[in-house]
Amino acid sequence: MRKVFHALTLNFHQPPGNLEHLLATEEWAAKELLWAIDRMPRSLWDYEGIGKVHLNLSGTLLETLSNPAFQERVHGIVKCGELLWHLQNRRIFEVLGTGYYHPVLPLIPAADREEHLVRWQGIAKHLFWRTDFQGFWPPEMGFSMELIPLLKKLGYRYVMVDSEYIELVGHLRWDEMRYRPHIAKFEDAEIIVVVRDRELSDAQQSGMDAGWFMNEVHERTKHCDFPPLVTTATDGDNGGWFRNTNDHANFWNVCYRPLLDKVRAGETEIEPTFIHEYLDLHGAHGEVKVRTGAWNTGWHHGADFMQWTGSDAQKQTLTRIHEVSAAFHAARAQLQAQGKDVTALEAAHWRLLRAETSCNLFWGEDWVQKSHADLDKALRQLQP
Repeated sequence: MRKVFHALTLNFHQPPGNLEHLLATEEWAAKELLWAIDRMPRSLWDYEGIGKVHLNLSGTLLETLSNPAFQERVHGIVKCGELLWHLQNRRIFEVLGTGYYHPVLPLIPAADREEHLVRWQGIAKHLFWRTDFQGFWPPEMGFSMELIPLLKKLGYRYVMVDSEYIELVGHLRWDEMRYRPHIAKFEDAEIIVVVRDRELSDAQQSGMDAGWFMNEVHERTKHCDFPPLVTTATDGDNGGWFRNTNDHANFWNVCYRPLLDKVRAGETEIEPTFIHEYLDLHGAHGEVKVRTGAWNTGWHHGADFMQWTGSDAQKQTLTRIHEVSAAFHAARAQLQAQGKDVTALEAAHWRLLRAETSCNLFWGEDWVQKSHADLDKALRQLQP
């Protein structure tokens, strides 16, 4: 039987203070979110070495889950310490790098991008007891080619991109473009791009069973004359399909565990894989360019970042983020030129970075005040 390799990817993000707010105002919603995360390792304990999941966990979510006060508050709901320990299991989970405050990287000032990535690596290395993170998940899958040198500088081997934005350099068939890793180059840097199948990911998010998935994967890859890599990537804690506490009505028990039973019994051509394992065996082939864009969310396509830039209030907030960022970096450069200590600017720095959280812009005009509140404080802290 031929093999079709499947890379399952799940994204988890909570903006700063959101879980604490939900616990105080919508306790059941907070419980559903926490259980959705905690359900993953519990669903896969019996499939160690067979079930393989790529995880993206934002820095703010990791910060919350590792906070002793939060752990004590939710002890009767989820044991966060044990959860974080289980997520260290490298036979089940591959943790992907990302940005600490979950910004849409192409939208924020270039001068701020590296700090988001470095801060995430700092907390992830501490919590997951590892130094190597081969793959990178751009928050909201917001990617532009100019990010490639930064990702290479920080040690990433590959980055996930959405299938909607792949452009060929040379000739590749449709199935080659979508189900094979490629190389993307920018200036003197290059990186492997792993392509998320948008349609299969939509099905993963909204609800599918193992039989449908196996048939759909077969039809999409049946003409591949190479080992295909099918990558599906969605949120892992949004929507009833992942939050549902009914064992007969959620992703793990209706789709993924039955699929793994088929894998174990040798009754499917699908083989779960970690992306780095696939790359070690089969490499990347062909050069592509990636158009700037994000993944689709709800009724938003993702092109032109309309989810985050569609209203005047969103545009004005982004403009102000760039202005405050310029003021911060100018102030720091001045102190450095004078040989002075810049640690006094740390409070302004993290507030600037937190203001760039994607959720502040995603909800139309509902959350933009969160960005402005942090930007106001950052500016006050920049005053001599």
